[in-house]
Amino acid sequence: MERKLTDQEIIRRKKLQELNDLGLNPYQCDKYIRTCSCYQFKNKYLSVAKEQLHGNNQQYSLAGRVMAIRQTFGTISDFSESVQFYINKKEFDLQKFAFFKKFVDIGDIIGITGTPMKTNTNEVTIKVIDFVILTKALIPLPEKFHGLLDPELRARKRYLDLIINKETKQTFIQRSKIIKYLREYMDENGYYEVETPILTKILAGAAAKPFITHHNTLNCDYYLRIATELSLKKLVVGGFEKVYEIGKIFRNEGMDTTHNPEFTSIEAYAAYANLDDMMFLCENLIKHIARKIDRTKFTYKNVEIDFDKPFTKISMVDMIKKIINVDFNSIKSDLDAINIAKQYNLTLEKHQQTKGHIINLFFENYCEDKCLQPTFITDHPLDVSPLAKKDQKNPNFTKRFELYICGKEYANAFAELNDPIDQLKRFENQQNEKNLGNKEASEIDWDFINALEYGMPPTGGIGIGIDRLVMLLTQKETINDVLLFPHMKNKK
Repeated sequence: MERKLTDQEIIRRKKLQELNDLGLNPYQCDKYIRTCSCYQFKNKYLSVAKEQLHGNNQQYSLAGRVMAIRQTFGTISDFSESVQFYINKKEFDLQKFAFFKKFVDIGDIIGITGTPMKTNTNEVTIKVIDFVILTKALIPLPEKFHGLLDPELRARKRYLDLIINKETKQTFIQRSKIIKYLREYMDENGYYEVETPILTKILAGAAAKPFITHHNTLNCDYYLRIATELSLKKLVVGGFEKVYEIGKIFRNEGMDTTHNPEFTSIEAYAAYANLDDMMFLCENLIKHIARKIDRTKFTYKNVEIDFDKPFTKISMVDMIKKIINVDFNSIKSDLDAINIAKQYNLTLEKHQQTKGHIINLFFENYCEDKCLQPTFITDHPLDVSPLAKKDQKNPNFTKRFELYICGKEYANAFAELNDPIDQLKRFENQQNEKNLGNKEASEIDWDFINALEYGMPPTGGIGIGIDRLVMLLTQKETINDVLLFPHMKNKK
């Protein structure tokens, strides 16, 4: 289909052709030497009086995108900052000025050589001595005052969003810092960062639907990993006593304000550590990051968050009792639990006809959104925790917690199951659930079982969703706002 150009796009292409006819291809430059960034230039003269700059002939070379042109003034912007430029027609070559007026448009990337000055409004400005067009923009930027406001368009055209909206750039600068400080905390606490395969033959490590791909040379199907858990625990068997990985996870599931088909997480494992150690790690890691970016107290989704306070801790069963006054400690059989579920009109799948699954459903339906302040939900049912150690005092439950803030899960941690016999039974139970219709059930990873048979020390493990953490700490409502290139539905 032939592309229909707008009038402005046609005009800019004509200018491009004229430049080429003059032998001035605006794409031929492969390097432009800047003597400083816009921020460095601006910051250097912020506190210098206007009068002191008269006669200052020190030259600087800046480069950036033209964001505004107003008669003889304009603005260029690089990654660091925006700076005003000024062309003095009395001092500037008339032919060059005419060339500038004819060929330079908003959106073009130019290089400027000039000297510092301040205007009557005391704005740091570079007085242009010379300029060069480094890149010609063939599409105009969105109109200044209305900008780029449509959230869907901003997500689809992130490059344009970054050009127009300073807030977007700051969000992703903050994201980079959050991951930096996360690494900093883990490294300083003796954890080693590693990388494990994205393509896996076994669906395990989480309850999730996978993406499936095919390897031609090996002629076999692979999953894109739904977790890094089993690979990392194999490394604990191999002697990495403290290990973590920050990486992409892929789940072929629904999309909403907190879910994207691929997302970033950190998983960490520590030998000879228990669930309390993971709770300490989780709370202090998040508080460390919050302090580093000066975000210990803030409002998110109308909830006042204070990371200076200790996180709350409550069991799943106690939380259910607190919210709807149903005490699963007094419900002994699966049948009794099923009857309670019917009273609350909960729909049970074939694989969910057990007390453990029903407890989990009650929590998801009635309690998750009530966990507003940072809350560790502990003691998860065995039926929904195939990789966690049993609680020896109550073997129908496991040594596991999830962290909830503002009604959303941010972390999931276990005292890791290291009994190969029990682990195999759990995998086999997952296979039974798969046969009953649970599409998210794990497969048996025989190599992981074999690794456990060589012996894995008592180990604590945790996974934290980085995208959601960034959403929280940058106070963004949707996951699309913290992903540079989120997946979007096709346009109709």
